[in-house]
Amino acid sequence: MSSTLSIRLADKEDINSIGFLAQQIWPAAYSGILSKDQLVYMLNLFYSPDSLTSQMMDQKHIFLMLEDEDEPVGFASYSVLPATDIYKLHKLYVLADRQGQGLGKIIIDYIVEEIGSKGASSLLLNVNRNNNARFFYEKLGFVVISEEDIDIGNNFFMNDYVMEKKINPA
Repeated sequence: MSSTLSIRLADKEDINSIGFLAQQIWPAAYSGILSKDQLVYMLNLFYSPDSLTSQMMDQKHIFLMLEDEDEPVGFASYSVLPATDIYKLHKLYVLADRQGQGLGKIIIDYIVEEIGSKGASSLLLNVNRNNNARFFYEKLGFVVISEEDIDIGNNFFMNDYVMEKKINPA
């Protein structure tokens, strides 16, 4: 990792920064995949201050901030699935002008090391079936294990692949 890059645990004081990053990243990432109405709906559903607070405090998602010289350039969140040794990556986003520099891989490697030390068997994630990020995840060892269509309300669905990366394979 570059000497100017750092990953740190995020907390409630970072909620506005996470929301601000999402507002910058999501339109570029999803404008060709989602309708404008669905994009706005999902940003509010997942990135409003109340939603982020609930994810951190109630749902026990661990949030990470990726910073370059103390400036936020990306974030991620993950959690353990209840009563399992399986973890789920909920979010991984890097500013568009910083993509292609290996930052996403740095975050994934960090998470895999963290959860591996806790005895994780695998890391799951969902990715939109029309999102090229799927190929990024495949390069990092994730494989598609299923498809799911998730009703998120307001007549919108997330049409996703579920992907898995085995951790500490036997």
